[in-house]
Amino acid sequence: MTLSDRTVEITTHDGGRMPGYFALPASGGGPGLMVLQEIFGITEYLKQRARDLAALGYVALVPDLYWRLASNVSLPEDTQEGLQQAIGYVQKLDEPRAVDDAVAALEYLRGLPETGSKAGVLGFCMGGRLAYRVGVATDPDVIVSYYGSGIAGQLDDAGRIDGPIIFHFGTADTYLPVEEAEAIRQAFSGHPGAEVYLHEGAGHAFDNPSPMFHHHEASLEAWPQTTAFLKRHLPSQG
Repeated sequence: MTLSDRTVEITTHDGGRMPGYFALPASGGGPGLMVLQEIFGITEYLKQRARDLAALGYVALVPDLYWRLASNVSLPEDTQEGLQQAIGYVQKLDEPRAVDDAVAALEYLRGLPETGSKAGVLGFCMGGRLAYRVGVATDPDVIVSYYGSGIAGQLDDAGRIDGPIIFHFGTADTYLPVEEAEAIRQAFSGHPGAEVYLHEGAGHAFDNPSPMFHHHEASLEAWPQTTAFLKRHLPSQG
């Protein structure tokens, strides 16, 4: 059996039908990982990261959190026009509802026989913040947050996160000052399952392959740190 992918529909808490990109490992099952999007929508980059996780033995799901605004949003990540369009979507997004939709997607993953009720969340950029908020709202088995801006303003909720959590930040991120990353590190200093990494010289969205954002060294450093974290706290058979 080879890795397979398809589009699925997730029933939200208000009865809506949210689409999602679904990638199944070659083994046919494993722990679930929900991948939460950047501001650009469900791009090929996000789908590739889902396939990367499936190749490691995880059942990966990328819910379309813009589904209430428009269908199949996938904006170019390498142009200023695409960036401005993406910012427009973020400004229109009802974030509390998006968090609730993400919680519904996590419940969907846990309900699949392929996952054995185990599922975590991994998010990039906007999705990094939403991953944190999902962790506050419910109990994912693990949380992975890449450069989630805005988390520093929500640290009063940090004590509600009990499970393992890993953060990645770039020291040259103009959207997320190092001081905010250090505040997050301090807030989680007493959490035995928390890891915080600052990647020297990397800007925002450094894992995104677009030349406008990509930082090769930071991306190569952070992904193995993430997969090692997953192996410790949510091991797969991959």
